[in-house]
Amino acid sequence: MKSYRQEAETIISAGIDIGTSTTKLVLSRFTLMNTAGSSQVPRIEIIDKQDFYKSPIYRTPLRTPTWIDMEAVQAIVLQEYDRAGIRPQDIKTGAVIITGETATKQNAEEMVHGLSSQAGEFLVATAGPDLEGMIAAKGSGAYQYSKESDKTIANIDIGGGTANIAVYQAGNLRGTCTLHIGGRLIEFDEGRIKAVSPPVQRLLTQLGRNLPLGTPVQSEGIQRVIDEVVKAMVQTLVHTLHGTTEAADQVLLLGHPPDWGVSIDEIMFSGGVSECMYHLENNTGSLQHVKYEDIGLRLVEALRQSTELQKWKWVPPAETVRATVLGAGMQTTEISGTTIQVESSRLPVKNLPIFHLAFRNHLVDGECQIVEAVERALQLYDPLREGINFAFYLSGLPHLRFREVQQLAEWLLAAYRRQPNQLAPLVVVTASDIAKVLGQALKAKNPARDIICIDQVAALHGDYLDIGNPLHMDVVPVIVKTLVFHS
Repeated sequence: MKSYRQEAETIISAGIDIGTSTTKLVLSRFTLMNTAGSSQVPRIEIIDKQDFYKSPIYRTPLRTPTWIDMEAVQAIVLQEYDRAGIRPQDIKTGAVIITGETATKQNAEEMVHGLSSQAGEFLVATAGPDLEGMIAAKGSGAYQYSKESDKTIANIDIGGGTANIAVYQAGNLRGTCTLHIGGRLIEFDEGRIKAVSPPVQRLLTQLGRNLPLGTPVQSEGIQRVIDEVVKAMVQTLVHTLHGTTEAADQVLLLGHPPDWGVSIDEIMFSGGVSECMYHLENNTGSLQHVKYEDIGLRLVEALRQSTELQKWKWVPPAETVRATVLGAGMQTTEISGTTIQVESSRLPVKNLPIFHLAFRNHLVDGECQIVEAVERALQLYDPLREGINFAFYLSGLPHLRFREVQQLAEWLLAAYRRQPNQLAPLVVVTASDIAKVLGQALKAKNPARDIICIDQVAALHGDYLDIGNPLHMDVVPVIVKTLVFHS
């Protein structure tokens, strides 16, 4: 086998988050090294990471309520590169992520792809609400905290337009939920009501209340109505954390209901609203002297005063408003095992989102688990059923006999028939060394569908996968692009 020297390489990564309220950028430096022995298959890992530049927090520039000012965002990014003393060509990896209500803007997709083409070599993702919740939970430190403490923690990332909840138990994702709760859902201008978001308008109708535009905010009647709105938001959050929602909560629910199915031990808040609680950014001066023309501060006070929320232990976050952007950009490269099944004509593949299904060393209820996982993956990565492909990562499989491999292959093929695009390759990644036999079983049972089955790769929910062309030693290079910082 070819020998590889242990030489270190340093690359620069950028994370850019364009959110409902704020836009920010973080630059990081990663040191990569081959950690395998000289006679082993090379294994490239990140051995050190350092954030060396954080931009100020900018208000997300909009031309209209439904249109992002692309030129203004690009100017911010290039200005911050210049301040950090780097050029776009210095960026070798990273992520541009549009989150929250900004992801619904008319030119959101054009914005993210246009920026990525000018600002360096990026993984591009417009984070849907579930994925955004997972990214924020890892950037805030909630994921790592759950892993180290074995506790079940809910990270609640509240920004301008949404509250993205992700629940982790001992480092494992148990579920997500997103609510229309945010600081900018009611906006003011010179002491008057400037804008009321559609979800809040629906809530007002349900409450039998009204907030006419142009009405003075300080009038007693308006104050009472705003208090009712904020109280309803907090109450819906409490119900959601308990894992159930009532009929009155549906108006603030974005997508599916809470699905974690476990009791939450502790909670953590991140996002812009969390910054108003903890003031971590005051140490940098980024958010000092900010004038909030919205309900953000009132929402913070209502959260603090909620006796029901106080029943959970509050864990301070490692990051508040920067939780998502600090996650953007970490990338690891791995080499698959030699026992793989790939369709060389379909390689390379890039930017496949990964869905992780963890078995518990047995296949009891395996068919139901796979069906539910495929449905969940479609909901997470292809909610509009446009044919977006994903990679299925299987871990915790027991030692499988021939008959069990055949059964697993049948379950996978049956579940994958739910995918809208049956011409896309079926991509399966396994932690154990069974990719070749499983891939051959899949191909034998469905010769018409291209199969890519690789093993000995570690991945998590929300990661993105690149699989390169096969090498001479019958392995393929695999890049697991992680949109979040984690160990």
